[in-house]
Amino acid sequence: MQDLVLKKVAIEYCDGIFSYKDEFIYNYESMDGTGFLRNTNSPQEYIEKSLLNETEEVDGRKVTATQLLAIRKSDNCIVGMIQIRHFLNDYLLQYGGHIGYSVRKSERKKGYAKEELRQALSYCKDILHISRVLLLNVKLYLIEKAFYFYY
Repeated sequence: MQDLVLKKVAIEYCDGIFSYKDEFIYNYESMDGTGFLRNTNSPQEYIEKSLLNETEEVDGRKVTATQLLAIRKSDNCIVGMIQIRHFLNDYLLQYGGHIGYSVRKSERKKGYAKEELRQALSYCKDILHISRVLLLNVKLYLIEKAFYFYY
């Protein structure tokens, strides 16, 4: 899928970021892979915290992470969000893994989640130099599936 690109959070996506948030809240859905989004009051606050969290602990979070937006190139729409944790603590080993991601409800069943994940795994390998990536599917706090991807 050539129409999707992952980009770091940036001020140019302020409106799209909160539109994404609003869609998840309206549908009473979990905001996986969005980091601080649910608890921030402005796009600027979200962007600042997300960028700071790449290098240090923010709001008690013990793991640094990179926050990415899945942008559809044809119309610059945020169709998904993805958070890549740089390392794992005990909690993330059981319930989160390296990657958390989501696709907005209005854009599901179009292949975006698969493409987000494909690009995120490349990012882990090529940019963050993570050679072994843990992905978890957690439902009702029970681990259904755990996958390690090796490079």
